[in-house]
Amino acid sequence: MKKIFARLLISCSLLAAVGTLSAALAADEPAAKADAVATAPAAAAAVAAPAAVAAPAAVAATAVAPTPNKGDTAWMMVATMLVILMTIPGLALFYGGLVRSKNMLSILMQVFMIFAVIVVLWCIYGYSLAFTEGGRFIGSFDRMFLNGIWDPAKATFSTAATFSKGVVIPEFVYVAFQATFAAITCSLIIGAFAERAKFIAVLMFVVLWFTFSYLPIAHMVWFWTGPDAIKDAATLASETAKAGFLFQKGALDFAGGTVVHINAAVAGLVGAYVIGKRVGYGRESMAPHSLTMTMIGASLLWVGWFGFNAGSALEAGDVAALAFINTLLATAAATISWVGGEWMVKGKPSMLGGASGAVAGLVAITPACGFVGPMGALVIGLLAGVLCLWGVNGLKRLLGADDSLDVFGVHGVGGVLGALLTGVFASPALGGQGIFDYVTNKMSADAYSITGQVWIQAQAIGTTIIWSGVVSLVAYKLVDMVIGMRVPEEAEREGLDITSHGETAYHY
Repeated sequence: MKKIFARLLISCSLLAAVGTLSAALAADEPAAKADAVATAPAAAAAVAAPAAVAAPAAVAATAVAPTPNKGDTAWMMVATMLVILMTIPGLALFYGGLVRSKNMLSILMQVFMIFAVIVVLWCIYGYSLAFTEGGRFIGSFDRMFLNGIWDPAKATFSTAATFSKGVVIPEFVYVAFQATFAAITCSLIIGAFAERAKFIAVLMFVVLWFTFSYLPIAHMVWFWTGPDAIKDAATLASETAKAGFLFQKGALDFAGGTVVHINAAVAGLVGAYVIGKRVGYGRESMAPHSLTMTMIGASLLWVGWFGFNAGSALEAGDVAALAFINTLLATAAATISWVGGEWMVKGKPSMLGGASGAVAGLVAITPACGFVGPMGALVIGLLAGVLCLWGVNGLKRLLGADDSLDVFGVHGVGGVLGALLTGVFASPALGGQGIFDYVTNKMSADAYSITGQVWIQAQAIGTTIIWSGVVSLVAYKLVDMVIGMRVPEEAEREGLDITSHGETAYHY
């Protein structure tokens, strides 16, 4: 009976979740829908006011609609494929190598299926709720089932704005790009409770968390309607009022420090507490079964992350180049600092330390990559390596949770560090990009306050932690009451590959 009910719950959770979320937040400042959905990670930094900017919806009737540049379009398609590479196979192999051999296929299957499920949900309702006008906390259903992007009567495709006036990309490309962000974020969570959760429970949790945590946070941080409608202070204010809650505050998150890493890390940590420790934790050896696989996965993550970060510029231009070099430099610096710190403390450098340091650097530079200068990225990377090393050792012991693959120690600690330091090193005085004023359409270096921006960053971090924490706890408890989150002890001891999937990764 439980299995039948579980299947029904999976089928119904989509409509129930969407309906509940819409009803709870529909009253929050509804706004008219823009002709082109223009939303993006770097938006919050782009204005000289503590808020967002707006869409190319109010273009005069006589104006010629901008046409997507083929170079920008091609780059965004490549960037999207690179982010897919990060998840499958990158994250899957990175996590897979870290678990015991009896759970290798289990973790691969979870990542693979989460990716597929989230892409489907994204195209049904996720994109619409995250990236259309509706309110400060959630969007609307205007793009449900991707409605309105293709107009069969006019035989035209809609476009999405970028960060430059008059520059657009095909909206379908933007949909696909952001789908990969949602998918990898949900996949990151499972590392915190690897080797002990039911497969169906993981999928049910992910559907709920995606709907009630990822979508609102993405909307709050990233939603705006593009720069083209901003002509003066009045239009700046009116278009700002249409943006997401944290965007309006001026939070800077170029590619996902809050939306992706902190959001997922908090969900993972809550899951580790709710599900409990692995059988034999602290008494039996639980060493990674294949650091070779982990190294391959980390390398694929590093390569794919260029699409993740540089792609978030939405154009093949100078900001993409800045994000590219910052991603390369910060990751290398974090690898060196993690391995160096480990070498000093433990007496030997490890391959696991090198791979973990690289991921720590990638996480920390993500919110900052399009805002800070290369030397700011270097400092962020160096600090991320040593701080995340402490996160997976000292902090992990303080928290007392069995975070299997150190999701919170790396993504939580690195995400918080990167988000805060974005506020510091985005300052023009420290080589950063400062604030772009869309009224004058040029940089406004004098408007930047490090103290003020760090405080805004802290508010974004706090909002994400509280929101994700509450949603995660409710979702875990709900799924646990319905079917149970955890496999039986006998199944856990035998391994999830056989007991959950009826197959093994290796045949000896």
